[in-house]
Amino acid sequence: MVSRFHGVIVPLITPFKDDYSIDFGATRWLIRRLVEKGVHGIFPYSTTGEFVHLKPEEGVELVKTVMEEVAGRAYVIPGISANCTEHSIEMGLNLKDLGVDGVIVTPPYFFNVGREGLKLHFARIAEKIDLPIIVYNIPSTTGINIPIETYVELAEEYSNIVGAKVTYSNLSYLRKLIQDVKDVRRDFSILTGLDEYFLYTLMIGGDGGIMALANIAPQIHIEIYNAWIKGDFTKAYREFKNLLELVKIYDVATSYPTAIKTTLKVLNTPIKPYVRPPLTLEKQEVEEEIKKIISRLRITL
Repeated sequence: MVSRFHGVIVPLITPFKDDYSIDFGATRWLIRRLVEKGVHGIFPYSTTGEFVHLKPEEGVELVKTVMEEVAGRAYVIPGISANCTEHSIEMGLNLKDLGVDGVIVTPPYFFNVGREGLKLHFARIAEKIDLPIIVYNIPSTTGINIPIETYVELAEEYSNIVGAKVTYSNLSYLRKLIQDVKDVRRDFSILTGLDEYFLYTLMIGGDGGIMALANIAPQIHIEIYNAWIKGDFTKAYREFKNLLELVKIYDVATSYPTAIKTTLKVLNTPIKPYVRPPLTLEKQEVEEEIKKIISRLRITL
C-alpha cells in the first residue's frame, strides 16, 4: 500500500533580501526548479525555512506563493507549529482555506508538557483541522522526543493523522516506529528528516524523506527514490553515496538554513545567503569548503 505522503519532499528555505524581507521572486524560482526536477512535495514554513523567524502572516503569504507556483504538480504540506496549541489550529485553518494538501506540526518547543499534554496537543489539532496531519519529531529543537507509543495511539485514534517526520539520529527508534505504527496503520507515512538516513529509511520500510539538501540537488534524492522503487539497488546505493558526500555541507556550516543558502549562492542561483538574526552569514572559509564539496560532486543547476 502506497502511503499518502511519500518520496522526496523539500523543507523549503525562505529566501530573504538584504533587508530581511522575503524575496518572493527567488522563492518562485526555487519552487519552479524543484517541481521541474520532480519532487513529490514541498514543505513551506519549515525548520529549514526559519519559520520561527517569520510572522504568521508572512507564513500565509509564503504558502500562497508556493500554491500558485506548484499549481497541483506536487503536494504542499506547510508547517503550523507553535508553542500554543490554539495558534497551531488558527494557522492550520487559515492554510486549509488556501487548499493545501496537509499540514506538519511539531511538539510545542518551550514548555516540556509531558506525554499527556503532548498527546492532547496533537489530538486537539486533529479534532479541529480537517486535513491530513504529519506529526514532526525533532527533539534537538523542541526538547521533546515523541514516544513511539504516542505515535501508535494517535495513528489508531485519528484517521487524519497520517504520518511522521523524524529528524532524530537514532536508527533503532526509526526502525521500531516503522514496525509498530505500520502494524496498526499500513498507510501511515514514515519520513526521515535526515538526508543521510534516506536510503536506510526506505530499506527498513519507510516511505521517503523531508530533507533539506533537496533544496540544492533534488535530482540526487529523486534518483535514489526512483531506483529503489524500481528495484535497482546498485544505482540507489551509488546515488546515496553522492548524497552522503553532499551531507558534509552540514559538517562545515553553522545551521541548516545557512548551509543551504550558502550552497545555493555558490551555485550562482538567485538565492541570496541572508538569514534573519540571530542566525548569521557563513564565513568565507565555510563558503570555500562548500565550494570544494560541490566541485567534487560536479553539481550544476
